[in-house]
Amino acid sequence: MTGQELHELLYSKWGRSYDIQLRKVKGKIFCQVMWKYLEQASFPMTEQQYFEHLNAIANYLTAWGSQQQIMNYLETTKERPRLGKAVSIPLDLGEKSSEWILDD
Repeated sequence: MTGQELHELLYSKWGRSYDIQLRKVKGKIFCQVMWKYLEQASFPMTEQQYFEHLNAIANYLTAWGSQQQIMNYLETTKERPRLGKAVSIPLDLGEKSSEWILDD
C-alpha cells in the first residue's frame, strides 16, 4: 500500500483527505482517522507534508500486513470522523505484535 492508495481509500469513503494517525492504547495499536482534513484552511500540514505523512503510515501498515484490515474496515463502517471523535480501527498484528509494541 502506498500513501496515494491510502488517500484514495479515505477520499472515496468520505470525500475528504482526512489525517490518519497510529496510536498505541493499552498495548494495542489503532489506526485512527482524525477529523482534520487537508482541504481545511486550518489544516496544519502542506499538501506535500500530508502525502509524505500518508506514505509513512502506509509503510507501517504494509510492514504489519494490515492493509486488508484497513480496507475491510473502511468498506463496512458507518462511522465518520467528526470534531473531537476519530474513527479508530483496531489493528490485529498477530504474532508480530511483540516485535512492534514496546512497554513504556
